[in-house]
Amino acid sequence: MKFIDLRSDTVTQPTLEMRQAMYDALVGDDVYEDDPTVRRLEELAAEKVGKEAALFVVSGTMGNQLAIMTHTKLGDEIIVGANSHIVQHEVGAAARLSGVSYAIVYNEDNKIYKEDLLAKIRTEDIHHPDTGLLCLENALSDGTVVSTEHMKELYETAHSRNIPVHLDGARLFNAAIYLNVDPKEICKYTDSVMFCLSKGLASPVGSMLCGSKEFIKKARKMRKILGGGMRQAGVLAACGIVSLEKMIDRLQEDHDNAKYLAKRLNEIDGFSVDLDKVQINMVFCKVERENFDFIRFANKLLEKGIKTNPGEIDNIRFVTNKDVTREDIDYTIESIKEVLQIL
Repeated sequence: MKFIDLRSDTVTQPTLEMRQAMYDALVGDDVYEDDPTVRRLEELAAEKVGKEAALFVVSGTMGNQLAIMTHTKLGDEIIVGANSHIVQHEVGAAARLSGVSYAIVYNEDNKIYKEDLLAKIRTEDIHHPDTGLLCLENALSDGTVVSTEHMKELYETAHSRNIPVHLDGARLFNAAIYLNVDPKEICKYTDSVMFCLSKGLASPVGSMLCGSKEFIKKARKMRKILGGGMRQAGVLAACGIVSLEKMIDRLQEDHDNAKYLAKRLNEIDGFSVDLDKVQINMVFCKVERENFDFIRFANKLLEKGIKTNPGEIDNIRFVTNKDVTREDIDYTIESIKEVLQIL
Protein backbone atom coordinates (compact mmCIF):
# COMPACT_ATOMS: atom_id res chain seq x y z
CA MET A 1 0.00 0.00 0.00
CA LYS A 2 1.21 3.48 -0.82
CA PHE A 3 1.02 5.74 2.22
CA ILE A 4 0.25 9.45 2.15
CA ASP A 5 2.32 10.82 5.02
CA LEU A 6 1.20 14.16 6.42
CA ARG A 7 2.82 13.82 9.85
CA SER A 8 5.83 16.00 9.03
CA ASP A 9 8.25 16.99 6.28
CA THR A 10 10.86 14.91 8.11
CA VAL A 11 9.34 11.87 6.38
CA THR A 12 10.36 13.13 2.93
CA GLN A 13 12.10 10.47 0.87
CA PRO A 14 15.48 11.24 -0.76
CA THR A 15 15.37 11.74 -4.53
CA LEU A 16 16.91 9.41 -7.07
CA GLU A 17 19.54 12.07 -7.75
CA MET A 18 20.46 12.01 -4.06
CA ARG A 19 20.76 8.24 -4.04
CA GLN A 20 23.07 8.39 -7.05
CA ALA A 21 25.08 11.21 -5.46
CA MET A 22 25.60 9.04 -2.38
CA TYR A 23 26.96 6.25 -4.56
CA ASP A 24 29.30 8.58 -6.47
CA ALA A 25 30.49 10.67 -3.51
CA LEU A 26 34.19 11.22 -2.95
CA VAL A 27 34.87 10.67 0.75
CA GLY A 28 37.54 11.11 3.38
CA ASP A 29 37.64 11.31 7.16
CA ASP A 30 35.58 14.27 8.33
CA VAL A 31 37.20 14.42 11.78
CA TYR A 32 40.47 15.07 9.96
CA GLU A 33 38.50 17.57 7.82
CA ASP A 34 39.57 15.82 4.63
CA ASP A 35 36.21 14.62 3.30
CA PRO A 36 35.89 16.70 0.11
CA THR A 37 32.13 16.27 -0.17
CA VAL A 38 31.50 17.42 3.39
CA ARG A 39 33.79 20.39 2.85
CA ARG A 40 31.92 21.31 -0.33
CA LEU A 41 28.58 21.11 1.50
CA GLU A 42 29.85 23.29 4.34
CA GLU A 43 31.17 25.90 1.92
CA LEU A 44 27.88 25.92 0.02
CA ALA A 45 25.81 26.18 3.21
CA ALA A 46 27.85 29.09 4.53
CA GLU A 47 27.51 30.90 1.22
CA LYS A 48 23.73 30.35 1.13
CA VAL A 49 23.22 32.11 4.46
CA GLY A 50 26.00 34.69 4.23
CA LYS A 51 28.21 33.32 7.00
CA GLU A 52 31.96 32.65 7.05
CA ALA A 53 31.79 28.95 7.84
CA ALA A 54 29.49 26.00 8.44
CA LEU A 55 29.47 22.63 10.19
CA PHE A 56 27.61 19.49 9.06
CA VAL A 57 25.72 17.91 11.98
CA VAL A 58 23.40 14.93 12.22
CA SER A 59 20.27 16.77 13.35
CA GLY A 60 18.67 20.13 14.01
CA THR A 61 18.66 19.41 17.72
CA MET A 62 22.42 18.82 17.65
CA GLY A 63 22.90 22.06 15.72
CA ASN A 64 20.88 24.09 18.21
CA GLN A 65 22.57 22.52 21.20
CA LEU A 66 26.03 23.06 19.74
CA ALA A 67 25.15 26.73 19.24
CA ILE A 68 24.10 27.05 22.88
CA MET A 69 27.23 25.21 24.07
CA THR A 70 29.45 27.44 21.93
CA HIS A 71 27.88 30.80 22.73
CA THR A 72 27.38 30.38 26.48
CA LYS A 73 29.25 29.52 29.65
CA LEU A 74 28.17 27.36 32.58
CA GLY A 75 25.44 29.04 34.62
CA ASP A 76 24.22 31.45 31.94
CA GLU A 77 20.57 32.01 31.13
CA ILE A 78 19.20 31.92 27.58
CA ILE A 79 16.13 33.82 26.37
CA VAL A 80 13.84 31.58 24.35
CA GLY A 81 10.21 31.24 23.28
CA ALA A 82 7.91 29.02 25.35
CA ASN A 83 6.75 26.96 22.38
CA SER A 84 10.06 26.90 20.56
CA HIS A 85 11.66 23.64 19.49
CA ILE A 86 14.56 24.22 21.91
CA VAL A 87 12.16 24.30 24.85
CA GLN A 88 9.51 21.81 23.77
CA HIS A 89 11.30 19.17 21.72
CA GLU A 90 14.98 18.95 22.71
CA VAL A 91 14.66 16.98 25.96
CA GLY A 92 15.84 19.84 28.15
CA ALA A 93 19.27 19.40 26.59
CA ALA A 94 20.47 22.97 27.14
CA ALA A 95 20.36 22.49 30.92
CA ARG A 96 22.10 19.15 30.76
CA LEU A 97 24.73 19.86 28.10
CA SER A 98 25.44 23.56 28.58
CA GLY A 99 24.45 24.08 32.21
CA VAL A 100 22.19 27.00 31.32
CA SER A 101 18.72 27.93 32.50
CA TYR A 102 15.82 29.25 30.42
CA ALA A 103 14.26 32.71 30.54
CA ILE A 104 11.04 31.75 28.78
CA VAL A 105 8.91 34.22 26.81
CA TYR A 106 5.27 33.38 26.14
CA ASN A 107 3.08 35.26 23.67
CA GLU A 108 0.01 33.89 21.92
CA ASP A 109 1.62 34.45 18.51
CA ASN A 110 4.83 32.73 19.73
CA LYS A 111 6.98 35.72 18.80
CA ILE A 112 9.51 37.43 21.04
CA TYR A 113 9.20 41.22 21.04
CA LYS A 114 11.69 43.93 21.93
CA GLU A 115 9.93 44.63 25.23
CA ASP A 116 10.08 40.92 26.12
CA LEU A 117 13.79 40.86 25.42
CA LEU A 118 14.48 43.96 27.50
CA ALA A 119 12.41 42.56 30.37
CA LYS A 120 14.29 39.24 30.36
CA ILE A 121 17.85 40.56 30.14
CA ARG A 122 19.45 40.17 33.56
CA THR A 123 20.93 43.13 35.37
CA GLU A 124 24.35 43.33 37.03
CA ASP A 125 23.17 41.81 40.28
CA ILE A 126 25.03 39.29 42.41
CA HIS A 127 21.84 37.21 42.62
CA HIS A 128 21.34 36.97 38.85
CA PRO A 129 22.80 34.67 36.19
CA ASP A 130 24.24 36.33 33.09
CA THR A 131 22.08 36.49 30.00
CA GLY A 132 24.19 34.51 27.56
CA LEU A 133 22.11 34.10 24.40
CA LEU A 134 18.90 35.02 22.61
CA CYS A 135 17.40 32.08 20.71
CA LEU A 136 14.96 32.84 17.91
CA GLU A 137 13.03 30.76 15.38
CA ASN A 138 12.11 31.49 11.77
CA ALA A 139 9.85 29.93 10.66
CA LEU A 140 8.19 29.49 14.04
CA SER A 141 7.05 26.09 15.27
CA ASP A 142 3.45 27.12 14.57
CA GLY A 143 4.24 27.54 10.87
CA THR A 144 4.20 31.34 10.81
CA VAL A 145 7.06 33.53 9.68
CA VAL A 146 8.86 36.42 11.36
CA SER A 147 9.61 39.51 9.27
CA THR A 148 13.15 40.69 8.65
CA GLU A 149 12.23 44.01 10.30
CA HIS A 150 11.29 42.13 13.47
CA MET A 151 14.52 40.12 13.32
CA LYS A 152 16.54 43.30 12.87
CA GLU A 153 15.00 44.99 15.90
CA LEU A 154 15.70 42.02 18.16
CA TYR A 155 19.23 41.58 16.84
CA GLU A 156 20.15 45.21 17.35
CA THR A 157 18.59 45.26 20.83
CA ALA A 158 20.45 42.10 21.87
CA HIS A 159 23.74 43.36 20.46
CA SER A 160 23.36 46.67 22.27
CA ARG A 161 23.61 44.56 25.45
CA ASN A 162 26.42 42.32 24.09
CA ILE A 163 24.11 39.32 23.79
CA PRO A 164 24.62 37.02 20.77
CA VAL A 165 21.66 35.77 18.71
CA HIS A 166 21.13 32.21 17.51
CA LEU A 167 18.46 31.32 14.97
CA ASP A 168 16.77 27.94 14.85
CA GLY A 169 16.10 28.09 11.13
CA ALA A 170 15.00 24.49 10.72
CA ARG A 171 12.70 25.70 7.94
CA LEU A 172 14.73 28.79 7.07
CA PHE A 173 14.25 28.43 3.32
CA ASN A 174 10.49 28.08 3.72
CA ALA A 175 10.52 31.34 5.66
CA ALA A 176 12.64 33.05 3.00
CA ILE A 177 10.27 31.93 0.25
CA TYR A 178 7.26 33.24 2.16
CA LEU A 179 8.99 36.58 2.73
CA ASN A 180 10.29 36.60 -0.87
CA VAL A 181 13.81 37.39 0.31
CA ASP A 182 17.22 35.81 0.02
CA PRO A 183 17.92 33.68 3.13
CA LYS A 184 20.92 35.95 3.77
CA GLU A 185 18.48 38.79 4.52
CA ILE A 186 17.15 36.80 7.49
CA CYS A 187 20.50 35.45 8.62
CA LYS A 188 22.31 38.78 8.69
CA TYR A 189 20.39 39.45 11.90
CA THR A 190 21.95 36.42 13.60
CA ASP A 191 25.34 35.39 14.96
CA SER A 192 24.67 31.74 14.23
CA VAL A 193 21.98 29.84 12.36
CA MET A 194 20.97 26.21 12.10
CA PHE A 195 18.92 24.90 9.19
CA CYS A 196 17.74 21.40 8.33
CA LEU A 197 18.53 19.50 5.17
CA SER A 198 16.27 16.60 6.15
CA LYS A 199 12.85 18.30 6.15
CA GLY A 200 11.44 19.88 3.00
CA LEU A 201 14.85 19.78 1.34
CA ALA A 202 14.52 15.96 1.30
CA SER A 203 17.97 14.82 2.47
CA PRO A 204 17.84 11.59 4.49
CA VAL A 205 20.03 12.97 7.32
CA GLY A 206 21.59 16.19 8.46
CA SER A 207 21.49 19.85 9.37
CA MET A 208 23.92 22.74 9.04
CA LEU A 209 25.22 25.08 11.74
CA CYS A 210 26.63 28.31 10.33
CA GLY A 211 28.47 31.29 11.80
CA SER A 212 31.87 32.95 11.96
CA LYS A 213 35.06 30.95 11.44
CA GLU A 214 35.90 31.30 15.12
CA PHE A 215 32.43 30.14 16.18
CA ILE A 216 32.48 27.08 13.89
CA LYS A 217 36.00 26.13 15.05
CA LYS A 218 34.73 26.01 18.63
CA ALA A 219 31.47 24.29 17.63
CA ARG A 220 33.45 21.58 15.82
CA LYS A 221 35.13 20.65 19.10
CA MET A 222 31.76 20.72 20.86
CA ARG A 223 30.43 18.35 18.20
CA LYS A 224 33.28 15.96 18.99
CA ILE A 225 32.42 16.13 22.69
CA LEU A 226 28.90 14.94 21.83
CA GLY A 227 30.24 12.06 19.76
CA GLY A 228 29.17 13.79 16.57
CA GLY A 229 32.50 13.56 14.75
CA MET A 230 31.88 11.61 11.55
CA ARG A 231 34.19 9.68 9.26
CA GLN A 232 33.26 9.07 5.60
CA ALA A 233 30.29 11.38 5.94
CA GLY A 234 30.46 12.49 2.32
CA VAL A 235 27.90 9.83 1.42
CA LEU A 236 25.39 11.86 3.46
CA ALA A 237 26.74 15.29 2.61
CA ALA A 238 26.28 14.50 -1.08
CA CYS A 239 22.52 14.56 -0.52
CA GLY A 240 22.80 17.91 1.23
CA ILE A 241 24.50 19.40 -1.80
CA VAL A 242 21.60 18.27 -3.97
CA SER A 243 19.21 19.76 -1.40
CA LEU A 244 20.85 23.18 -1.57
CA GLU A 245 21.31 23.20 -5.32
CA LYS A 246 18.04 21.61 -6.47
CA MET A 247 15.39 21.48 -3.72
CA ILE A 248 14.96 25.02 -2.39
CA ASP A 249 12.84 26.57 -5.13
CA ARG A 250 10.39 23.66 -5.16
CA LEU A 251 9.39 24.42 -1.56
CA GLN A 252 6.83 26.85 -3.01
CA GLU A 253 4.90 23.81 -4.25
CA ASP A 254 4.61 22.56 -0.66
CA HIS A 255 3.34 25.97 0.45
CA ASP A 256 0.74 26.01 -2.32
CA ASN A 257 -0.39 22.50 -1.42
CA ALA A 258 -0.67 23.48 2.24
CA LYS A 259 -2.99 26.36 1.30
CA TYR A 260 -5.02 24.00 -0.84
CA LEU A 261 -5.27 21.46 1.98
CA ALA A 262 -6.30 24.17 4.43
CA LYS A 263 -9.10 25.40 2.15
CA ARG A 264 -10.38 21.87 1.68
CA LEU A 265 -10.29 21.16 5.42
CA ASN A 266 -12.48 24.23 5.89
CA GLU A 267 -15.16 22.44 3.85
CA ILE A 268 -15.59 19.91 6.68
CA ASP A 269 -18.08 20.62 9.45
CA GLY A 270 -16.29 21.09 12.75
CA PHE A 271 -12.85 21.52 11.14
CA SER A 272 -11.40 25.00 10.71
CA VAL A 273 -8.07 26.46 9.63
CA ASP A 274 -7.00 30.10 9.91
CA LEU A 275 -5.77 30.61 6.35
CA ASP A 276 -3.74 33.67 7.33
CA LYS A 277 -1.55 31.42 9.50
CA VAL A 278 -0.82 28.97 6.69
CA GLN A 279 2.41 30.63 5.64
CA ILE A 280 4.71 27.72 4.87
CA ASN A 281 3.96 23.99 4.55
CA MET A 282 2.25 23.50 7.91
CA VAL A 283 -1.50 23.40 8.49
CA PHE A 284 -2.95 23.53 12.01
CA CYS A 285 -6.56 22.43 11.93
CA LYS A 286 -8.84 23.22 14.88
CA VAL A 287 -11.36 20.47 15.63
CA GLU A 288 -14.63 21.47 17.23
CA ARG A 289 -16.66 18.28 17.28
CA GLU A 290 -18.25 16.86 20.41
CA ASN A 291 -16.46 13.86 21.95
CA PHE A 292 -13.99 13.73 19.08
CA ASP A 293 -11.60 10.76 19.42
CA PHE A 294 -8.27 11.95 17.99
CA ILE A 295 -6.55 8.58 18.38
CA ARG A 296 -9.33 6.63 16.65
CA PHE A 297 -9.49 9.25 13.92
CA ALA A 298 -5.78 8.82 13.16
CA ASN A 299 -6.06 5.03 13.26
CA LYS A 300 -9.00 5.00 10.83
CA LEU A 301 -7.10 7.24 8.42
CA LEU A 302 -4.12 4.90 8.67
CA GLU A 303 -6.37 2.05 7.52
CA LYS A 304 -6.96 4.11 4.38
CA GLY A 305 -3.23 4.63 3.84
CA ILE A 306 -2.99 8.11 5.36
CA LYS A 307 -0.51 8.84 8.15
CA THR A 308 -1.30 11.76 10.47
CA ASN A 309 -0.39 12.70 14.00
CA PRO A 310 -3.26 12.16 16.44
CA GLY A 311 -3.43 15.82 17.38
CA GLU A 312 -3.06 17.72 20.63
CA ILE A 313 -5.89 19.23 22.72
CA ASP A 314 -8.11 20.44 19.86
CA ASN A 315 -5.66 20.69 16.97
CA ILE A 316 -4.28 18.41 14.29
CA ARG A 317 -1.12 19.38 12.43
CA PHE A 318 -0.76 18.40 8.79
CA VAL A 319 2.53 19.01 6.94
CA THR A 320 2.91 18.91 3.18
CA ASN A 321 6.10 17.71 1.49
CA LYS A 322 7.42 16.80 -1.93
CA ASP A 323 5.88 13.31 -1.77
CA VAL A 324 2.32 14.64 -1.28
CA THR A 325 0.39 15.61 -4.43
CA ARG A 326 -2.87 17.50 -5.00
CA GLU A 327 -4.47 14.14 -5.78
CA ASP A 328 -3.23 12.84 -2.43
CA ILE A 329 -4.80 15.81 -0.70
CA ASP A 330 -8.14 15.27 -2.45
CA TYR A 331 -8.08 11.61 -1.42
CA THR A 332 -7.24 12.62 2.15
CA ILE A 333 -10.18 15.02 2.35
CA GLU A 334 -12.61 12.43 1.03
CA SER A 335 -11.20 9.88 3.45
CA ILE A 336 -11.62 12.28 6.39
CA LYS A 337 -15.25 12.82 5.42
CA GLU A 338 -15.81 9.05 5.32
CA VAL A 339 -14.08 8.47 8.66
CA LEU A 340 -16.13 11.21 10.36
CA GLN A 341 -19.31 9.38 9.42
CA ILE A 342 -18.33 6.38 11.56
CA LEU A 343 -16.64 8.11 14.52
